[in-house]
This record gives sequence, C-alpha cells and structure tokens, in this order.
Amino acid sequence: MRVSVIGTGYVGLVTGVCFAEKGHQVTCVDVDQAKVDAINSGVSPIHERGLEDLLKKHVGGLLRASTDLPGAVQQTDLSLIAVGTPFNGREIDLSYIKAVSKEIGLALQTKSGYHGVVVKSTVVPGTTDEVVCPILEAASGKKAGVDFGVGMNPEFLTEGEAVNDFLFPDRIVLGGMDNTIIDQQASLYEGFPGVDVLHVNNKTAEMIKYTANALQAMLISFSNEIGNLCTAVKGVDVLDVMRGVHVSRYLTVEMPDGRRVQPQIVSFLAAGCGFGGSCFPKDVKALAAHGQRLHAPMDLLDAVLKINEQQPQKIIQLLKKHFTSLKGVRISILGLSFRPDTNDMRESPAIPIIRSLLQEGAVVKGYDPVATDEARKIFSVQELMLSGSLSDALEKVDAVVLVTRWDEFRAVPELLKNKNPQPVFVDGRRLLDKTTIERYEGIGFEAK
Repeated sequence: MRVSVIGTGYVGLVTGVCFAEKGHQVTCVDVDQAKVDAINSGVSPIHERGLEDLLKKHVGGLLRASTDLPGAVQQTDLSLIAVGTPFNGREIDLSYIKAVSKEIGLALQTKSGYHGVVVKSTVVPGTTDEVVCPILEAASGKKAGVDFGVGMNPEFLTEGEAVNDFLFPDRIVLGGMDNTIIDQQASLYEGFPGVDVLHVNNKTAEMIKYTANALQAMLISFSNEIGNLCTAVKGVDVLDVMRGVHVSRYLTVEMPDGRRVQPQIVSFLAAGCGFGGSCFPKDVKALAAHGQRLHAPMDLLDAVLKINEQQPQKIIQLLKKHFTSLKGVRISILGLSFRPDTNDMRESPAIPIIRSLLQEGAVVKGYDPVATDEARKIFSVQELMLSGSLSDALEKVDAVVLVTRWDEFRAVPELLKNKNPQPVFVDGRRLLDKTTIERYEGIGFEAK
C-alpha cells in the first residue's frame, strides 16, 4: 500500500520506517526541511534503538521524506496523522492536528478516488469524529464515508523499544467511522499475522489509548506510594514487598513446562523517582481534564499525578540526610533522559531534581549516554556541567544520584569501590544492589 505519514517525531518516523520494513511504499512528511534532509540521507533525527539501521535499509527505496504534504496525499492511498498533541495546562493542543487536517482536506479537493485519513496522534475521545472529520469535509468539499474515510489507529510504543513494539505488537486497534476505512487499515496491517486485532469506532480507539497509558502510570504511582510508606515504616524494603506481590498468580503466567514467568506489566510495579516522557504525564493530565469538562472528575488520576509530581523531591530528602546544607555540595546526576535507550528528556524526573538542587545551591553535573544535546537545550553551561563518560561523572563529587536505568550504570559499584572518601549514592530507580555501595540510599527503604 502507498502510505503517507504526516509528522516525523518518535511515533511518525518509527511508523513510517516500520511500514517500509513490512513492504509498504512510505512517504514521511514534515515541515522541518532539516529533518527531511536527514531522513533522506539515512540519518535518524531521533535516538531509537534499531531505527537508523532500518532507515538506511529502506530510504531511497520504499521510504522517502518530503515537505510536500499535498503531493504526498495525491500519491498515496492512506494518510496517517502523527503530529504532536501537547498539553497546555487545560487541554491538549490540537493546533497541529487542525492544521494538518485542513491541509489534507485541501489536497483531497483535486484527488480522484477514495483516500483514507487515519489519526495516529493521541487525542481525547471525540477528536477524530468531531474535530478532524469536519475540517476534512470543509476543506475538501467532499463527504466523509463517501469520498474519503476517517479512522483512528492508536500507537502502543515504548520509547527505546519502539521499533520492536511496532514490528511485534501485542495488539492492533483499528478505529473507524465505517467498515470501509477499517478494512483499508486491516489491509495495511496484513503483514502482522497472529496479532489480536480490535475493530472499534473512533471514540473507543481514542479511549483505549488513554486508558492503557493511565493504567501504567497508576501502577507506577501506586508503587511509589507504597515505597514511601516502606521508608516511613522502617525495616521494610519496597523491593522485598514488590517481589512478594509480583509472584502472585495474578501477576505471573504458567508456561506449558510449569515455569512461571512475569508479564511486562509487572515492570510498572516498581518504586522510583517518578515517571516522565512524552506520554504518561501529558496523557494522564489530558484525560483528567477531559473528565472534568464532562463533569466526570477523575479523582484517582488526579492522585496519580500528584504523587508523581512529588516523587522527585524524595531524592532531595535522601540527600539532606547526609548534608546539613546542599550549598556547594558537588552532585552528579546519572541519567537525564526519562528512560533508557532514548534521548527524550520530556518530563524527565531529572529536570525537577536538577532544578531543586540548583535552588539549594548545589554544584551539579550530569551524564547520559545519548541525551547530552537534549540536556543542553534545557540547562545552560553555568547550571549543569555535562560529563563525557561515566567514570568522569563519578570524579570529584560528594554525592551521586541515579535517575535513569541505563545498563551502563551497573558498573557504578566497581567504579566507586576505591574512592576515598566515598560519595553518597542515591538510587532513584533501585537499579543496584544496596550491599555493593558503601553509602547507599534508595527510594523505598530507610538506610541505617
């Protein structure tokens, strides 16, 4: 199938490249000429494991990038909208969605034959039918359901794992205004045999996406609240508590050979310094605000957000156990991206942690394997020194704070072993064995 993907962010570019891998002819569209040039030269503008290899494989063949949206619509059978929907404090900002919908509609004026328009961006229930569809009809002068179809196909991609998540999905949700647009999407996904496929209306597809993200965010905040209680109780480690919860039959699957394995959902039942990224904070806030507007308050989601906003301060509290004042204290932050295997720093817990430390007068430096450029967009050289290696990040510091679960950081105990004096080590993700570091502090237990 000939597909145009509008927007080349984390969702759009992964979608385009992976559909090319499945044999479709893909045109990625973006207004940023620099991004388009990079993609066409085989260079990914984002860090995503495995993405650049597939991009190099298909660019110039099954995949190309362009700034010409009308041309892409004219030359393809289906357009996927994958532009950003940021939360502005009251609701999601649909300005990009509206602008792209109008431009697609104008392109459809002169196009003969049926064309599918499918929203892949995360939008609150009702957006596809009540915002996108009317704009398309007004701009094109044509009738939805007759001349073109309107659908909603949410993504379930984890940054850092997005390529694998796309190529080996656990579910495919196809939303549509009618069977014609759903069937067209079904043809697009024919190369994914054995996957559960749900056919629903557009509002249901939109709600599925938000509900999935809200559930995962809730599990994280629940785990953090339990971790904070474990700290207060004393003598209880949240790792032991959660281990006892994880082995429940509700959270394990028995294999044919009798082994019991844990599904991935268990990974969200772990205490830490808070969730971040482009999805969880934005989507939970948007869903809670949407419920408020519909006079259906989301009290549980409000609590999830409140817990998450407070969680980075637990790191500051752990540091203050060892220093009467943080003024002048040299502190190294390990991990700046919101999760490993991505350079995305949007809503990363590292940001409020660093800002709080700066307010306290600490001298802060940071290290991340891939997010250095992103960090420099947020913090000046005067605010945050950036280390070029893990070993450099551990030199001449009074305290170390681990924020992101990069595998590279498992080497910290060995690197700290011969340092004198030993820095305070605060494990914001409980990544490392507490017995391997002399001055260890971590979320969810009270160190002696």
